[in-house]
Amino acid sequence: MFSADSAMLKTIKDFGAEIDPLVLTRLQSEYFVELGNLWKDFLGSKLPEFNDRRFSAADWHKQTMHAYNVAIYLLNARFLGLLTEAVQAPEKKKQKIRFAVQQMVDAMSPANFLATNPEAQAKIIETGGESLRQGITLMLEDMQKGRISLTDESAFEVGRNVATTEGTVIFENRLFQLIQYKPLTKTVHQTPLLMVPPCINKFYILDLQPENSLVRYAIEQGHTVFLVSWANPDQSLSGVTWDDYIEEGAITAIEAVQAISKQEKINTFGFCVGGTILSTALAVLADRGEHPAASVTLLTTLLDFTDTGVLDVFVDELQVAMREQTIGNGGLLPARDLASTFSALRPNDLVWNYVQSNYLKGQRPPAFDLLYWNSDSTNLPGPMLCWYLRNTYLENSLKVPGKLKVAGHPVDLGKIDAPVFVYGSREDHIVPWQSAYASMGLLNPKKKSRNRFVLGASGHIAGVINPASKNKRSYWLNDKTSADAKSWFDAATECPGSWWPEWAEFLSEHGGKMVKAPTKAGAVGYSEIEPAPGRYVKVRAD
Repeated sequence: MFSADSAMLKTIKDFGAEIDPLVLTRLQSEYFVELGNLWKDFLGSKLPEFNDRRFSAADWHKQTMHAYNVAIYLLNARFLGLLTEAVQAPEKKKQKIRFAVQQMVDAMSPANFLATNPEAQAKIIETGGESLRQGITLMLEDMQKGRISLTDESAFEVGRNVATTEGTVIFENRLFQLIQYKPLTKTVHQTPLLMVPPCINKFYILDLQPENSLVRYAIEQGHTVFLVSWANPDQSLSGVTWDDYIEEGAITAIEAVQAISKQEKINTFGFCVGGTILSTALAVLADRGEHPAASVTLLTTLLDFTDTGVLDVFVDELQVAMREQTIGNGGLLPARDLASTFSALRPNDLVWNYVQSNYLKGQRPPAFDLLYWNSDSTNLPGPMLCWYLRNTYLENSLKVPGKLKVAGHPVDLGKIDAPVFVYGSREDHIVPWQSAYASMGLLNPKKKSRNRFVLGASGHIAGVINPASKNKRSYWLNDKTSADAKSWFDAATECPGSWWPEWAEFLSEHGGKMVKAPTKAGAVGYSEIEPAPGRYVKVRAD
């Protein structure tokens, strides 16, 4: 049994958990039986069979030593997985153990090391050593960057070939710039749309290329679109709080759109953390007696943090208290720390895959707009982050009416008076779709018929960025609101293609009458500052 066995048992002990000695003995016995069978096959010159995409190349299957190396690795991985499931511990603690063990298992794959990767070895021979030289060059470049390159970053430039939808920055403060986009239709809905993206990433995930831009799609549907472009915090913003993001951020943006459009009601949109910020802001305004939202769209957003998926392994009292002590009263969470956290959620796809291709095989990664965006991370102000982690992920207080006070007002999400469109992605590992669905019970509690839920295929990003023009994947509909997510899904109908037209229909219902499209951006007090996408989004954290 390889050294990970003892490391695994130490991990379990460190977490204060244990395994029934009888179960451990049984699993060890089964392990040695299977290991013995592999040894017999090896002596009989019988190649093992395995089906794992990391080892799909012919070299892994045809060369005896490499084939058995993989077979033993997969046996060890399966055994450690069984050990994890046998742990006697509460589910949250068990989830942390499961995550830690999986990180160890993924890291020990023979595909990750030159000495045990036949594909990389063959590449060296084939290129006369050039792949090795190039791999070392790429590794040194990445060491200077402080991160692994996921794409050819030289192929993209914000404002040149990503974030290119035409518009104008018509307002800015220390936290954000407000972009007003140029209409693409002669007439527009009278009620404008304000989009609030997450502040933990750049906004242009919503505006990558013209063919997959949700921003452009909304404009094409005849909406006057405004968008918040958050600042990438530096030390001057190290003391910014959650209250600031609500008051100086979302509420200020809402008021600016109302003033520019001369409309009391506006359609509002929040994506991921942007949806949490938007919902909090609308609840604060509701307590002030203001109801600016004609509708609310929430994409992959958490309001009920009962189940936070795999991110739960990073949030406990110890970790939050440590953050509070170090940056809670001022400081920044560096972008690279945030990026490393999200990469750890999918290490085979976002770490080891690139270690193998970039460094072991010397292949420069191809250009891919989504991965360029993924590498363009942002810093976060410490006080804001610590408030968010403690009051949402750790204590789940946002969903409790009146428990939290933000910007001087008690927060009651049930006071938000607007029709709601909630979207979740079925394979989302950051916002489990069941948790997105939980918002249906918090919003319009006495008028649940005003809420609509749509479930899309794929994950947190790919599920959202699913252009209607490409007609890919599928989505699920059920017009009846159920008490729980499972009941809703059991009665839902799967529909082919993109969910975007469903959202467009919802937005159109609350867009008001059609009027002549504005010929100029801004209004009195909101003059043109610079062309979109603005300079805030171009500030890189590295």
